[in-house]
Amino acid sequence: MNKKPEVKKDPMYMLLRAVASADFNSRKAHGEKCDLTHCDFRGLDLRGLDAAGLDFSHSYFRQTDLRGMDLSTSKLEGASLNGARISGTYFPKELSANEITLSLLHGTRLRYSGK
Repeated sequence: MNKKPEVKKDPMYMLLRAVASADFNSRKAHGEKCDLTHCDFRGLDLRGLDAAGLDFSHSYFRQTDLRGMDLSTSKLEGASLNGARISGTYFPKELSANEITLSLLHGTRLRYSGK
């Protein structure tokens, strides 16, 4: 699937684009759902986001600030991390360090090992 990352009209996604992670986290904690697949997160600061269980499949994180985030239970299949800031970020154990590095440096899409 080669669908381009997009800026969606989903209200929860728009909170992240407005750098309102606290509001997003509160609404998520109260059960509000969102579709974050194929989203454009280019250049955003997502630090502080509760990413537990979120599906970021095929999303675009070019130059996004992901420092210190726990993405260990997030879905990242097909996402691209080109130039993202990832210091202290915890990734799913299925993603190899080499796969993350290739995506970070060259913009390749993440592929989970063992699939």
